[in-house]
Amino acid sequence: MATRYIFITGGVTSSLGKGLASASLGALLQARGFSVLLRKLDPYLNIDPGTLSPYEHGEVYVTDDGTEADLDFGHYERFTGVPTESSDYVTTGKIYSSVLTKERRGEYLGSTVQVIPHITDEIKNFITNKTHGVDFVLCEIGGTVGDIEGLPYLEAIRQLRNDLGRDRTLFVHLTLLPYISTAGELKTKPTQHSVKELLSVGIQADLLLCRSDRPIPWEAKRKLAQFCNVPSDCVIAALNAQNIYHVPLQYHEEGLDQQVCRYFGLQDASADLSRWYRIRDQLEKAVEPLKIGIVGKYVQLLDAYKSLIEALHHGGYPNHAKPELVWIDSQDTENLKQKLTDVDAIIVPGGFGERGIEGKMAAAEYARENKVPFLGICFGMQLAVIEACRHQLGLHNASSSEFGPTEEPVVGLLREWQSEEGVQTRSETSDLGGTMRLGSYPCVLQKGSLARQIYGEECVQERHRHRYEVNKAYLDRLAAVGLIGSGLSPDGKLPEIVERIDHPWFIGVQFHPELKSRPFAPHPLFVSFIAAGLTYKKQKS
Repeated sequence: MATRYIFITGGVTSSLGKGLASASLGALLQARGFSVLLRKLDPYLNIDPGTLSPYEHGEVYVTDDGTEADLDFGHYERFTGVPTESSDYVTTGKIYSSVLTKERRGEYLGSTVQVIPHITDEIKNFITNKTHGVDFVLCEIGGTVGDIEGLPYLEAIRQLRNDLGRDRTLFVHLTLLPYISTAGELKTKPTQHSVKELLSVGIQADLLLCRSDRPIPWEAKRKLAQFCNVPSDCVIAALNAQNIYHVPLQYHEEGLDQQVCRYFGLQDASADLSRWYRIRDQLEKAVEPLKIGIVGKYVQLLDAYKSLIEALHHGGYPNHAKPELVWIDSQDTENLKQKLTDVDAIIVPGGFGERGIEGKMAAAEYARENKVPFLGICFGMQLAVIEACRHQLGLHNASSSEFGPTEEPVVGLLREWQSEEGVQTRSETSDLGGTMRLGSYPCVLQKGSLARQIYGEECVQERHRHRYEVNKAYLDRLAAVGLIGSGLSPDGKLPEIVERIDHPWFIGVQFHPELKSRPFAPHPLFVSFIAAGLTYKKQKS
């Protein structure tokens, strides 16, 4: 069948969960046997989120092909299992950059370059590119209706409705129904105004997803249908869920996928939701509490660690464990060790910059000395190696060139590496954006290592996002004090995994395993890490 397009917009307020709604609808369409592709249009002018502070935008999600994308892409992949790529994510910065590059090359033949048609045509080309053979493309429009930055995107999808026809396009609008306690009722007026705002740019919502913290009375649905010009059964309640993996089942019970199929005139085949029922059962069985200390410097904004949080919960399912995350500010070195005494496992996640490194190294040292299960991710691995050099090898000046010149560059700038496109080179003067080793790279695991035992494979592919590498020249000396390089790049030059042979479970990885964990396919490192934490907890008690 011809590809159909579903556009998800948001109104009233931000952070209502458009990404989660898109991912859940994609999962429901898959359950009915359709193929799906999820895309996002982000209104900000940055080329990508790679240079944005985690406080500004949450985590940066990285795809296999090295695209730095919005954290919603984590939802897309975790819910559907469909790998995303560069053709699925665009920002206003990318759109304008592409148009201006074409203008410089003379591709517009002297025409005045304008938002309409040049910018909107570029957006439409992005939406419809590389969709052959896909049943549904779900396209999330970032921001909220009424934002000046989003107007070109709304105009582009309005035009696509005319280009493709109503039978191939569906507009889903996500809004908020606030409960006013003094009135004792849910208020529909914000949604009415949001739909009216959408109408002002020529788009009539076909289906409303209404976020609410309580069931929506039939009278409120009828009122919304009347004033927003949609059928009453196309007013779908999007109620708060106990867990995000309950959302597809809740949407199904509200009839979301049924209404989408009905809109497109598709046979209403039964949905196979067995995967989601299994996940719900696993959630109910995950009851064994496990305290995991996460030592980072972005702990004030948990979205900075969104994929890590989800991966830990995924790892808990097979172990029937319920991780209790203890957030520890790595800058609070005075109270750090006291807080660590109360946890059953420790993680030092990724990050950039010198701020907070002493606390992260103290966490690695505590885990090493007290045999607490430890997982260092990216920057966390690098600091675990520096900690071992300083405190076990006596190299007191051991450091990273990221923090300035050093006599012992245990971690240094990645100047050259091999990728599918050939040899990549960087220097200190390169722009920050796009200079990292990004995307999926192979890692060869040492025979007999814990890492090899966990993965059960000789070579694995993992996603990277970093600018500095552990200096392999230090590995021989570190092996003498129990820290070995158990995973290397295929050419043997880049340490990808280190582990302690004198410790029950102490692993550092240069990549980000959390990006490839799925609720229906937990990442083996997190499954093993949770199991080690449970063992430590028993021994401690």
